[in-house]
Amino acid sequence: MTIDASTLQLGHATALPASPEEARLDRVPNPHEGTHYLARFTCPEFTSICPVTGQPDFGILVIDYLPGQWLVESKSLKLYLNSFRNHGAFHEDCTVRIGKKLVELLEPEWFRIGGYWYPRGGIPIDVFWQTGKPPEGLWLPDQGVAPYRGR
Repeated sequence: MTIDASTLQLGHATALPASPEEARLDRVPNPHEGTHYLARFTCPEFTSICPVTGQPDFGILVIDYLPGQWLVESKSLKLYLNSFRNHGAFHEDCTVRIGKKLVELLEPEWFRIGGYWYPRGGIPIDVFWQTGKPPEGLWLPDQGVAPYRGR
């Protein structure tokens, strides 16, 4: 399966979308369809806005998936994640919304997302969502983000 590269944001100057609704995620064919492997994206500087106070929220997102026919194109994913910068939503909504959007686009065999949020009001809120049990035999490393500890 081939893809028309001219339809991708990759290789073209692309402005940061103003909101997740305006952002476009691109997918490309998986050259190893049928092979069980884990693809991981880590966004260590994710930001959104608290919908109540308008203050910025910061977190680390870790996205793991077992690709099927499609892979997410990384430039479009970066633009999509950065489009949350001025988006007002609670931690739970941001994390699960991103996960559901990627599952809808990619139709992976398995998917999980971990949202490790920095404290708001003194309480960290970590959010985890997955599509089911990971397939047997899939190497599933720890997401590598330690639980929050006060300094």
